[in-house]
Amino acid sequence: MILLLVPLLVPFALGPLARRSLDRLGPVAALWSVTLALVVLAAASVASLGALVLTGLLKVPFLAGLGELVHPLRTASDLVVLPAAAAATGVLTVGAWTVVRSALRQFRAFRTARSQADRRPAAGDLCVIESPHPDAYALPGRPHRIVVTTAMLRSLGADEREALFAHERAHNAAGHHRFLVVAELAAHCHPGLRSVRATVALAAERAADEAAAVVVGDRRLTARAIARAALAIGEARSERPGFAPAATTGPVPQRVAALLSAPRRRPRAAARIAVLLAACAVLSAGASGAGVIEFHHEVEVAQGEAVR
Repeated sequence: MILLLVPLLVPFALGPLARRSLDRLGPVAALWSVTLALVVLAAASVASLGALVLTGLLKVPFLAGLGELVHPLRTASDLVVLPAAAAATGVLTVGAWTVVRSALRQFRAFRTARSQADRRPAAGDLCVIESPHPDAYALPGRPHRIVVTTAMLRSLGADEREALFAHERAHNAAGHHRFLVVAELAAHCHPGLRSVRATVALAAERAADEAAAVVVGDRRLTARAIARAALAIGEARSERPGFAPAATTGPVPQRVAALLSAPRRRPRAAARIAVLLAACAVLSAGASGAGVIEFHHEVEVAQGEAVR
């Protein structure tokens, strides 16, 4: 049972590591590394929670009979197992409910945005929507769209618009919406992974920032376009789906500062943070796998199919 607790503790360490990875690994490498670690830790925590729930259920005589247990399931004291199983059940139930609620909300927002974009003529991948509210975002789907409102177009100069469009095209080209969807799902699997969701979103924006700067050939222009777009939107609430990336997402001042400063290469620091991220994933997956195998063996023993 102790092994099953390790994957429930490791996710709390991922948040600080993920935030440091942005500067040490670079946006693209950080996006991939953090997302992969996030997936492994989320899966390991769900597997551990599931094993804890089953352990508690098999302590109930009726359910133990249905499981064909001929011997009592050998575990730690019921004073430990049953509260742990109850807590795991609560976490899984709340997580499942919030995932369904979030998925329905995001699906409705995506369907509305997609329908709105498909009803308007597009110039290539660009779709302009008449609206007094400034907004711009990359809309995934077939085909990909860059949705921008007339108010946003009026807020930017011609060169700034090109930088903004290059940023959104970078999102669609790299499939950043997939990373955002994965981060959203993982955030509901464990409370310690919720803060990592924002880091994944920031890494996606930083990656698109760098790609846009390469396309327009001017980091300062890209920074100015992002800053002016963010100021135009202000505190207005956008109706776009949460997984539709936008140039105004995340801590814009931090992103602008990164564009205006020269990229720093620190191979040793990058190697250290990469090793730590990999270690978290390996430790969590290994402990979860070993814990589930041990639980399965104890069930077989209780069923009389294996020796202790």
